Amino acid sequence: MSIEIRNATPDEYPALIDVISTAFLDRPDVARVATQVRPLWDPARTWIALDGARVCGSFRSWATELTLPGLGRLPAAAVAAVTVLPTHRRRGILTGLAAAEHAAIRERGEAMALLYASEHGIYGRFGYGSATRHATWSVDLGHTRVLAPVGDTGTVELVTPDVAIRDTIRDTYDAWRRTRPGELRRRDFTWDMRLGLEEEAWGEPWKGFVALHRDAAGHADGYLRYKAKNEWDQLPRNRLEVQDLVGLTDEAEGALWAFLGSVDLVASLRAEGRSPAERLPWRLSNPRAATLTELADGMWVRLFDVPRSLAARRYERAGSLVLDVIDDDAVGGRWRVALEASPDGATCVATDRSPDLTLPVAALGSVYLGAHDLRDVALRTGVDEHRAGALAEASAVFGTLREPWCSTFF
Repeated sequence: MSIEIRNATPDEYPALIDVISTAFLDRPDVARVATQVRPLWDPARTWIALDGARVCGSFRSWATELTLPGLGRLPAAAVAAVTVLPTHRRRGILTGLAAAEHAAIRERGEAMALLYASEHGIYGRFGYGSATRHATWSVDLGHTRVLAPVGDTGTVELVTPDVAIRDTIRDTYDAWRRTRPGELRRRDFTWDMRLGLEEEAWGEPWKGFVALHRDAAGHADGYLRYKAKNEWDQLPRNRLEVQDLVGLTDEAEGALWAFLGSVDLVASLRAEGRSPAERLPWRLSNPRAATLTELADGMWVRLFDVPRSLAARRYERAGSLVLDVIDDDAVGGRWRVALEASPDGATCVATDRSPDLTLPVAALGSVYLGAHDLRDVALRTGVDEHRAGALAEASAVFGTLREPWCSTFF
């Protein structure tokens, strides 16, 4: 029997969620999850594969906005819940689901798609490239002090989440993400779950602590969410687990780290999903007390409108390149574009000039935000250099001084 690919209806969400949970080896209350997501998921962005009447695959997205190097922003589709039942593998189902959503992304005018990959080897063949990194930072507080920021005139306040606090934190995050290349607009409804104001049907309710940093005028310019892992062995060996730490200024961010380091009965800090380039060691009296582990690929980027995407970001070095971007999923199969890049702005237009470089669209996704060197990416994806020195020039043009980072897992 052939496989049908189409949008799901809300009535099919229970079957869809059953497929998602099966693929991810989980057993939630499917009916309860379906009830919660029914008003939140857009059926036009929610795809299913059917084998007869049986849902056997899923693929969905939600609308977001990505902050680019130079702090421009572009609309993007955040892809999630990509699954195929273990009984239906190797039948082209994922290819069909991806093709359906990719066509819809182009019709909606979104410049790119973003995702987190459960397995590294899946998405390169669909044009996605690993574009950011994240890691876990741990601090042994028995061997260091967290230094209070010089010149901070603000205060840190523990707060009990309510609607007003939620709105303050949401607005603080929204202002912050506009200053961070690689960061996303979050969905409004997720803040209630992040703060424990609403129980998430898929998982345990959040129970933790929230702190705000306020500047000298009393305005919130940073926030912190954290939980405690209690461990006692005659002496307290408790650990604070940082889940969100955002500061609009260096002083606000530093004050929140210093607050964590001052909490009584705490032996260590642990912060997952942070930037590998986090400046945390520089905030410690003994930088060796901070360790970096679990370094991994973070968010992946898949460009759909190459000229628009390349023109929208800024470049810290000037350069002129003709790129031949191979994209088997695009109309015509490739993009031939002329990029004129500079710190002041960029243009990128279709051209018939001879290319300096030929590269797959997945490689361009990997370097788009500046996290990776194209010469390194080329070791796996391949890049054809048609002009001597063009690869090194492109690597320099796409690089950024500060590594991009996405704190938002989806």
